[in-house]
Amino acid sequence: MRLASCLLALALAAGVAAAPRETKIPDSALATAAQLRERALADGTAWQVVEALTTEIGPRLPGSEADARAVAWAEARFRALGFDRVWREPVTFPKWVRRSERAEVLGAHAQPLALTALGGSPGGTVEAELVHFADLAALEAAPAGSLAGKIAFVDYRMQRARDGSGYGPASRLRSRGPSAAIRAGAAAFLMRSAGTDWHRNPHTGITRFDEGLTPIPSAALANPDADQLARLLARGPVRVRVALDCGWDGEYTSYNVIGEIRGRSRPDEVVLIGAHLDSWDLGTGAIDDGAGVAITMAAAHLIGQLPRRPARTIRVVAFANEEQGLHGGRAYAARHAAAVGKHQIAAESDFGAGRIYAFASGAPEYAQGAVRRIAQALAPLGIAHTPGEGGPGPDISPFAERGLAWAALRQDGTDYFDYHHTPDDTLDKINPQALAQNVAAYAVFAYLAAEAEGDFGSAPKGPVAD
Repeated sequence: MRLASCLLALALAAGVAAAPRETKIPDSALATAAQLRERALADGTAWQVVEALTTEIGPRLPGSEADARAVAWAEARFRALGFDRVWREPVTFPKWVRRSERAEVLGAHAQPLALTALGGSPGGTVEAELVHFADLAALEAAPAGSLAGKIAFVDYRMQRARDGSGYGPASRLRSRGPSAAIRAGAAAFLMRSAGTDWHRNPHTGITRFDEGLTPIPSAALANPDADQLARLLARGPVRVRVALDCGWDGEYTSYNVIGEIRGRSRPDEVVLIGAHLDSWDLGTGAIDDGAGVAITMAAAHLIGQLPRRPARTIRVVAFANEEQGLHGGRAYAARHAAAVGKHQIAAESDFGAGRIYAFASGAPEYAQGAVRRIAQALAPLGIAHTPGEGGPGPDISPFAERGLAWAALRQDGTDYFDYHHTPDDTLDKINPQALAQNVAAYAVFAYLAAEAEGDFGSAPKGPVAD
């Protein structure tokens, strides 16, 4: 009986020893974070960074000459901001080019249309009658061959939302609509832009073609032009000519550009923050995602200026080619898969420059006390703690699938999709005060995560190598 009791006690002790201890953030770190927060609110580094990126480089279509200049610019900017270590990691992907695009209504009501090719579309000229569909489901229900020799036009209107939730259905139309149109026999695909504005600016974005299908010219109409076509269709049949000069052109190697502020005592452990360096080619990529690059660079720069560095390293990643398929994020996850446990936690800024209003993390229960402490430090910025909401950002999601712990600093995106992927994505859409609030939030989050006693749950799962 005594032996059994001893064995039970040993088993219980082993279980207690194996259980992760509660992750904590010391009071001294909170005091430093408060000072960092106030300094960030008064600092202009992020504005200087995004102004330089959008002015000196402009649009950064993956695979373009400007892509290469952006990589060199990012390396130089990291060094100028005092990062301890700066390097690049290669990312190879198919190269898509846009040369020209034009569309017009033919016949008695002849007039031009404002449209833009969807990324991944082939070139070609199609002249045909339009067939109207209210949404993706209606198009997917079209019988095979029913659109032979015609152009599918899907008139789905995206809904405005603070959290951007209206983008899901609109982006699914953009990615799945062309393949549905091909299955029904269409010669081309047109959609109302995935956007919430009323400007005559079409929204581009990547599309996909299912394996085994022959791609067709695919484009998005500016919202006023989609309205115009709907009114014309109410009067009778409408014939349209679409002429796109675009398509895939081999492969290209760009780079994830990475900068680090080294930790004082645990430099091999990393808190990762980042954004994507590329953009679409219509605007200058200010809100998508020059702002994110500026926010994360500036946040780490300010942490690096503290009299005492945090325990862990702050790593900033400017990801390559997010827009056409998370290529930079996937490459980073594959390259660093074996080191997922060394990545303490990650957060990504890729939703413009609106004020951050909510914070949450997918960390396990034993780390939620530390998450609440971070939320406490963010509260003076008007940021609410919203447990159970949000998710990993786009480029960190492939790594999160492998076990990376994540945090979400959610921005107000009420007007984000007025400008997203359009010629209107320019510097004037960024409010400097809102940008500074973002920097303050990322600086506080990254610093406290780097000072935490204990971890946030990063651990390998799934494949460890590609």
